[in-house]
Amino acid sequence: MPAVDVVLPCLDEEQAVPWVLERIPSGWRAIVVDNGSTDGSAAVARQRGATVVREERRGFGAACHAGLTAAEADIVCFCDCDASLDPSLLEPFVAAVREGRSDLVLGRRRPQTRGAWPAHARAGNLALSRMLRSRTGLRLHDLGPMRAARRADLLALGLTDRRSGYPLQMVVRAADAGWRVEERDVPYRPRAGKSKVTGTWRGTWHAVRDMRAVLNAPPESPAPSAPAAPTSPSGSTSPSGSTSPGTPTGPGPSRPPYTTEGAAR
Repeated sequence: MPAVDVVLPCLDEEQAVPWVLERIPSGWRAIVVDNGSTDGSAAVARQRGATVVREERRGFGAACHAGLTAAEADIVCFCDCDASLDPSLLEPFVAAVREGRSDLVLGRRRPQTRGAWPAHARAGNLALSRMLRSRTGLRLHDLGPMRAARRADLLALGLTDRRSGYPLQMVVRAADAGWRVEERDVPYRPRAGKSKVTGTWRGTWHAVRDMRAVLNAPPESPAPSAPAAPTSPSGSTSPSGSTSPGTPTGPGPSRPPYTTEGAAR
């Protein structure tokens, strides 16, 4: 059983895969979800010891959820596989979840160069962050892909979006369930290769459209229960913007059979 599973949605990332996998912390397992690559991404990932999962249905959410379903570790992380984010920076995210200080930890992207995050993508992210605050009360600045939470609790959220709205739906349903959500700064670098989503105005518009649909959806009834709370104080953010104690506990749905390849790092 790996200490942590890191889900890496992948579509034609052959150039970036080695850099990303080299930075997976020791004892953690990389789950590279091949979402229809036509290059050598899957082969490169296997050669470097990653578990490779094939997800035929195209979509960022489809790839992420296939990785979550294939995961076995108590704590699961998500990170892009394009070398824009360093997965070694997930270690404090995992510590916050494991120690019960937060239920969901998100990475706030901080661009390191002018071209790392296009202006139209940043503008769309800002607009969605404001809509998220109006919908849930969460004071977040970014809806980026780097995050960590307990696997059972994520499965219990019943996420259904399989496109660009998946990461936002995760946050919305976590807020509705009373989770403590924490945001941490992470360096954001220019990605290797061409972006499939935010690299163009059209891709950004489609992502914003998917996410607006998530925000406009009525809350689930009944909402998933919040993870149980311990007595120790927490500095993480609750949906009201205040701090509250708590630790993720409780079983999630059982994991269905899934065929994977590879092993933990």
